[in-house]
Amino acid sequence: MTDTPASPFPLEPTPQAAQDAIREEFGFFSDWSERYQYLIDLGRKLPEFPEAWKTEEHRLHGCQSMVWIVPEADRERLRFHAVSDSTIVSGLIYLALRVYSGRTPAEILATDPDYVGDIGLSRQLSPTRSNGLAALLAFIRNEAERRA
Repeated sequence: MTDTPASPFPLEPTPQAAQDAIREEFGFFSDWSERYQYLIDLGRKLPEFPEAWKTEEHRLHGCQSMVWIVPEADRERLRFHAVSDSTIVSGLIYLALRVYSGRTPAEILATDPDYVGDIGLSRQLSPTRSNGLAALLAFIRNEAERRA
């Protein structure tokens, strides 16, 4: 793939360390209005996503919002580039990429997304956002399975 945007992921050395950091960060907030604002802020930190990639081929179905995701692999690691037209969904993408992007297929397959329940997302997200997050996590897992 040419002109691939630089990715900041992974931020932590392991998927578990990323999940621990997410749990710690969300623990600072006392209510969900603050957590939603933090999700929005995280979504704004996603790397640039080329307009040329916003095609049906890269669209993630199962989300109410528009979500595009492009996997990229080298000999060892999988990286994901993704974006949404929704600010909260972009924050959910940021969290998933923080845990899974830049990891080996084995690391991805060995890591359950415990952070989703641990920070309360599973109780706070609307059914459509929950379905979209599940579709995103399934896409990442399927790409890892294909390359394992």
